[in-house]
Amino acid sequence: MEVVNRPPWRDEVWLVSLDPTRGAEIQKTRPCLVISPDEMNRYLQTIVVAPMTTAIRPYPTRVPVRFQGQSGQVALDQLRAIDRQRLLRKLGKVSASTAQVVSATLLEMFSRL
Repeated sequence: MEVVNRPPWRDEVWLVSLDPTRGAEIQKTRPCLVISPDEMNRYLQTIVVAPMTTAIRPYPTRVPVRFQGQSGQVALDQLRAIDRQRLLRKLGKVSASTAQVVSATLLEMFSRL
């Protein structure tokens, strides 16, 4: 396993080993979007990520994404704090428009009505 030499940055996509999991958690090694802010990523050993999936679900917590030629969703209902040891390699970064929709959806999810 390669060692990650720098912290991941928000809106980057990394290949992450999510196993072992429990219950209904998204499993296997898959692309994940880094959600935690750069300030946290720089100093903490844990990173907050949202798994990406090609399984399309009509949930309000799923954000459409096109990444590396594939359509899918960012599963914001599956947020996880992971140790950096689970990061395998950087795959790229989502578009600015996708990052903006992810941020807006997170704000809506966690705001009080």
